[in-house]
Amino acid sequence: MFNLLANSVTTIAIILVVVVVLVLMMILLLVLCRYKKCPSDKIMVIYGKISPNKDGTYRSAKCIHGGAAFIWPFIQSYTFLDLTPLSISVDLKSALSKQNIRIDVPSIFTVGVSTDTAVMQNAAERLLGLQLKEISDLAKDIIFGQLRLVIATMDIEEINTDRDKFLEAISRNVEGELKKIGLKLINVNVTDISDESGYIVALGKEAAAKAINDAKISVAEENRKGAIGEANAQMQQRINVADAESKAIEGENKAKADIAQSRALLRQKEAEAMKVAVAAENVQAAKAKEESYAAEKSAETARAAREKATREADIIVASEIEKRKIEIEADAEAENIRRRAKGEADAIFAKMEAEARGLYETLSKQAEGMDKLVKAAGTADEAVRLMIADKLEELVATQVEAVKNLKIDKVTVWDNGQGTDGKTATANFVSGMMKSLPPLDDLYAMAGLKMPKLISPEKIEKPETTEKVEKAEKPVKPKTENKPDKK
Repeated sequence: MFNLLANSVTTIAIILVVVVVLVLMMILLLVLCRYKKCPSDKIMVIYGKISPNKDGTYRSAKCIHGGAAFIWPFIQSYTFLDLTPLSISVDLKSALSKQNIRIDVPSIFTVGVSTDTAVMQNAAERLLGLQLKEISDLAKDIIFGQLRLVIATMDIEEINTDRDKFLEAISRNVEGELKKIGLKLINVNVTDISDESGYIVALGKEAAAKAINDAKISVAEENRKGAIGEANAQMQQRINVADAESKAIEGENKAKADIAQSRALLRQKEAEAMKVAVAAENVQAAKAKEESYAAEKSAETARAAREKATREADIIVASEIEKRKIEIEADAEAENIRRRAKGEADAIFAKMEAEARGLYETLSKQAEGMDKLVKAAGTADEAVRLMIADKLEELVATQVEAVKNLKIDKVTVWDNGQGTDGKTATANFVSGMMKSLPPLDDLYAMAGLKMPKLISPEKIEKPETTEKVEKAEKPVKPKTENKPDKK
């Protein structure tokens, strides 16, 4: 039993060792497979999860030129940027110089991906995944624009004669723009410079004519010096042998005359040749100036057309801006008017709604009060009686108010002191005047109502009786005048 247990432990230990060895070998193989080396003619770009910089910012990619790096599985990947130089032929046509003269500048630019740390990062962000043809086209567009910009800041004489300054300006401008996309300018080769107006050709002809004239002047000057030296030598020789050769004076004089005539002829020929050369120079200079004036005239015409178009565009744009401003102000004013009108309408609606709610509440409360009054009285008749009893004092006061301010200036009564029911005519007059006011039951009747029985019991109709009362004639008393009753 002990042996069996020992064998089992040994077997498990062996299995664990084998598993550990296999795991270590898999890890080693993974490291070897993911450890990538960068060739010298390429840039290895690692992208994915990149470690942050020292300042805490994160990079979009990590660029390595030479060496090797471990690529973490699942979270990182890699690719290569080719460092092969690109030769770009830039055939620039009709570039406008500082003198407004259009020239042709064919040139060849050699560019490549830069290995500078900051510029490599730009290349990884902007050129990764592009083919060499696409990179070449992108660089060509940048070179075209910067080359035109450099030519526009220089004269043709500087471009044609001071090539170092021209190439330095091109390198400075072009390389600065190429660095933004990760490229580096390696070489610039300007093959030839020409212009449509013939200005550069005229400059060459002027330089050639000047060189020829300088050479002719030098030859004539040397000939003059040789003739003077020769004459001096002959003169010295004649002085020395004058005594011995007195007989040769005549011959010598003749020879001198011939020599003088020959020299005069030579000078005449030289003067004619100089005249022809000067005339040719003047003709060429006049042609060059004529062509230059024509080119300047064309440039001025183009510049005038461009300034005219620019001014027209400025005026049109300003008019459009002013028009748009007026439209916006009109829209804003209309919107303000609409908002004010809506606010006033909302205020009127709120006021009328409040008044309606108030009236509704008032009528509701009155209805509730009337309902409670009817319930308290028992019946509607009893409720009316209670209301009339409550308002009786006001009704009587209203009747009294009707005759309160009645003014009678003068009342004349003819009264003999006798009357029916023991009342005099004067008393009957005042009583009748008071009875002329409408009683309460008549007021109710005019309003379509009926007095309660408690206040106005129903009258019992009695049969009419006709009584004839014979009044005895009595002597008429003398007329008495009563003073008017002012009340």
